[in-house]
Amino acid sequence: MFSFLVSFVCSALLTLLVIKHVSLHGRALDADFDAVQRVHAHSVARIGGLPIFVAVVISALISIWRVPAMGPSMLTLLGCASIAFIGGILEDYTGNVSATRRLILTMLAALLGYYLLEAKIDRIDLPFGSISLQYAWLVLPLTVLAVAGIANAVNIIDGFNGLASVVTICMLISLAYVAAQVGDMFIVVTALMVAGATAGFLIWNYPVGLIFLGDGGAYFLGFMLAELALLLVLRNPQVSTWYAALLLIYPAFETVFSAYRRMFVRGKSPAMPDGIHLHSLIFRRIVQWAVGRKEARALMRRNALTSPYLWLLSLMAVIPATMFWRNTGVLIFFCLLFIVSYVWLYARIVRFKSPRWLIWRKKD
Repeated sequence: MFSFLVSFVCSALLTLLVIKHVSLHGRALDADFDAVQRVHAHSVARIGGLPIFVAVVISALISIWRVPAMGPSMLTLLGCASIAFIGGILEDYTGNVSATRRLILTMLAALLGYYLLEAKIDRIDLPFGSISLQYAWLVLPLTVLAVAGIANAVNIIDGFNGLASVVTICMLISLAYVAAQVGDMFIVVTALMVAGATAGFLIWNYPVGLIFLGDGGAYFLGFMLAELALLLVLRNPQVSTWYAALLLIYPAFETVFSAYRRMFVRGKSPAMPDGIHLHSLIFRRIVQWAVGRKEARALMRRNALTSPYLWLLSLMAVIPATMFWRNTGVLIFFCLLFIVSYVWLYARIVRFKSPRWLIWRKKD
């Protein structure tokens, strides 16, 4: 818990510092209120990833000072993560780094992780055995695409105050718990370190949104999640590969489903942003207690109330993944259950048939 607390305090103080000097950030302010996915009504700094990253680096240096043996692996991991972070934070400051360039940088970071940390997908577990993946021509692109995909997925779900942050914290705590069960202290310390930094940011982001995670924060957290999940499964064969799949299934399936919807249902580019992600639909069609979409106070309340729906959805995967981390058959079942539940819920909401028990109404 020491790593968590150090990161939390550093991140909370650094995030407050960014908020206090928000007028100095200029182009780092998110003031585009007409964009398709915007649900805020005032200018907000979108560089929340910067204090998270700096807090993690500070905490890492302290951890290395306490346990020098962790130094090489931890510094290498953060060095790789910094490449993904740089692409995102430059976009937050300039608005000129395309999604393709950010994705390429994240793929480069994953490539370095593959060679320097040997973070790769080397097997697929089955209920009665496992399939070993031995060919680099298969393992390398699969690993790079998986890591870059998860980083991009966290960016996609970062649509409301606290949404991506809490989902990420829950996943990181799960990784730390499972790593503790198998005695992998490097994963424990690193996961708690990143979780603490995210929590320090969260207290200023939720519920009122004084600062946003931004692309830098989303890509950094997504990259760290993917790499830690890969390393945990790779270094500890008793942890099922389906643990990582179920743990990360919410952002991963959101991304895959969105690409399918854009390409095959709407006939558009899968990279084109739209306002009909599941979290956007919940905001518009379930959170109905605040009236007047353009009224700032009501908009902020609706924003804050949307995230808990998605936290619960994510926990439908995180909790069973944490409980059954070595039971491949059960993990596969919960993966299928999550996919069916997601598609059912999305179909109901998009057809204006939202389950009544989901709807929160405020009485005037």
